[in-house]
Amino acid sequence: MSVTTNPGATAHGPLIESMRAAHADQVLAVYQLGIDEGQATFETTAPTWAQFDASRLSDHRHVALGTLDGTPGRVLGWIAASAVSARSAYAGVVEHSVYVHPGARRRGVGLALLRALIASTEAAGIWTIQSGIFPENIASLALHARAGFRVIGTRERIGRHHGIWRDVVLIERRSPTVT
Repeated sequence: MSVTTNPGATAHGPLIESMRAAHADQVLAVYQLGIDEGQATFETTAPTWAQFDASRLSDHRHVALGTLDGTPGRVLGWIAASAVSARSAYAGVVEHSVYVHPGARRRGVGLALLRALIASTEAAGIWTIQSGIFPENIASLALHARAGFRVIGTRERIGRHHGIWRDVVLIERRSPTVT
């Protein structure tokens, strides 16, 4: 098991750890909370752990652990990446998702998770991390900007969510070290 602390975290910051099956229930619960808020994804229910596990790259999944509601060792948030294509030209491009428990927001969890993903992807030679974010999710857009992501553009009316056409802001971070 790989465990690293968040570089630059305070003494009370989250512990970042590789995501394991032991985290499954809490990871999926945090995912469902984000889904239920309606501004994070087109999904309407969290997948099973088997579906989640099969669709994300095992070396690029992390959890933030800390105290939540007085209980230590809880999953405060998670981040995971998926390959964008099986084509060799896109071998260095991944798409990611990051979710933070509502009770753990504004504690540096999201930024710590993004830094962990950046470190793991750069170590693996991945040159681009991308994602699509609803434009109404201002907090996520600001978080990603702090982590060095830039807006590529807006995909207008790209999909329907609860019967309403939604736009998605496409963002990316190009590694300055992977060439």
